[in-house]
Amino acid sequence: MNEPHAPPLVDDLTQALFTLIAAQPFFKGLNRQQLQMLAGSALEMTFAAGQKIFESGSPANRFYLILEGKVVLESELAEPGTMLTIQTLGPGDNLGWSWLFPPYLIHLGAHAVEPTRVIFFYGTRLRAQCEQNHEFGYELMKRIAEVAAQCLGATQQRLLECAARNSSNP
Repeated sequence: MNEPHAPPLVDDLTQALFTLIAAQPFFKGLNRQQLQMLAGSALEMTFAAGQKIFESGSPANRFYLILEGKVVLESELAEPGTMLTIQTLGPGDNLGWSWLFPPYLIHLGAHAVEPTRVIFFYGTRLRAQCEQNHEFGYELMKRIAEVAAQCLGATQQRLLECAARNSSNP
């Protein structure tokens, strides 16, 4: 006697993304329903070497998880067009945490330094899901807060390096 099959939690279009997302250490510990919510707000993308991913001041409505390649986070200095590299990110790193925090504006620019493959997440959609499902929101908040703290630490380190360089060159 054949048993009825339970309906799939994820449709065929998002099954590959679901599997890819579930395999990422950044999302370790999320349950199946939470992973399904992520997969429903995601797609896979690639960026060419040198391609701009986002720039400072633009709306923060997305974030990325880097699968392959390298991305540089940078800040524009007082001299227009002069950029200061803050941090280089690679596979497993999260790019773009501002989608979760008002005023929802990107603080640093980012571009790929080599061909880069990412999972793109619609931040505005996820933010609404976080409001509806506070457990999901808390799990994402913990992960994104850790990324934000690391980015702030990298920024502080770069500022200290610049200050030390400037004080030794009067």
